[in-house]
Amino acid sequence: MTNTAAPITTAHLPATSAEIRLAARPLGEPTADAFELVRAAIPELGAGQVLVRNTWMSVDPYMRGRMDDVPSYLPPFALGTALDGSAVGEVVASRDASLPVGTTVAHFLGWREYAVVDAAAATVVDTALAPAEAYLGALGTTGLTAYAALTKAAPVQEGDVVFISAAAGAVGSVAGQIAHRLGARTVIGSAGGPAKGARLVAAFGYDAAIDYRAGDLEGQLAAAAPDGIDVYVDNVGGDHLRAAIESLRPGGRIAMVGAISAYNATAPVPGPDNLFQAAAKELTLRGILVSSYFPLFPEWIGKAAGWLADGTLRSEHTVVDGIENAPEAFLGMMRGANTGKMLVRIGA
Repeated sequence: MTNTAAPITTAHLPATSAEIRLAARPLGEPTADAFELVRAAIPELGAGQVLVRNTWMSVDPYMRGRMDDVPSYLPPFALGTALDGSAVGEVVASRDASLPVGTTVAHFLGWREYAVVDAAAATVVDTALAPAEAYLGALGTTGLTAYAALTKAAPVQEGDVVFISAAAGAVGSVAGQIAHRLGARTVIGSAGGPAKGARLVAAFGYDAAIDYRAGDLEGQLAAAAPDGIDVYVDNVGGDHLRAAIESLRPGGRIAMVGAISAYNATAPVPGPDNLFQAAAKELTLRGILVSSYFPLFPEWIGKAAGWLADGTLRSEHTVVDGIENAPEAFLGMMRGANTGKMLVRIGA
């Protein structure tokens, strides 16, 4: 039975909310005119619903695929309606006694200032354990993705050499640290530019950094791992996947998380031309959808929250302020402008 209650509201709630809608489906790399900022009426709460004032929202690479009208593991965004995605915020009105006013929750109705959320679709987050925004980064699906990739999809074994692409991004910046905790001997990351490479080593515990913008990716990887690698966490695809297959030792494992190099492609992208080596080396290539690993959340948060608190897990955010600037944050993230997790701060 749903635990409902009469509305309990704070004073001076607005009648409308700013939201970002998809104005047009992009062809190739999106531009700002694919988005529009609109003020929309806030619906009345139904039984078992809460009104959340969003304080933080996430922008993520998978959202690019949802802008195309093609079947995928998540439905495409509809034109002329608010986009959605992970967000955290404060309950400011409630018709469910289990989520009283003042509760901080995570949910999937980002890209707007205020969201009417079914109580069953909201998850209470403990801000005494970590700041609310951490539940969109290290304690959220990006942290869980890194953990599942390295413990389930491509398990790290003691003494392994691990290679991670997009290593300065949301998943990669956490994955490198997890790999060492799981016993990796050497962890190598790929990032764009010398500044990001330096951050990999200084802040995120990587042993070596590859600058993919400098070219000769395979040569750089061979120099960093002359005896080969055992595990590859693929966030990029394309030339990175080819280089990893070339470098992997027999029995190596690949966790296929994403392929951001192809997300803006306007025609089918060819696969790596050395794929037969996966057979010859008896490699394992396993795709990963983080939603399949949600049962691991308690285990991951139980470990990661303590590591964050004692400083042994470094989490970094790139923050853009204002719901009106959410498209700019998304476009910047797709171009690699972020170090760590790209977040939009909607309100304090």
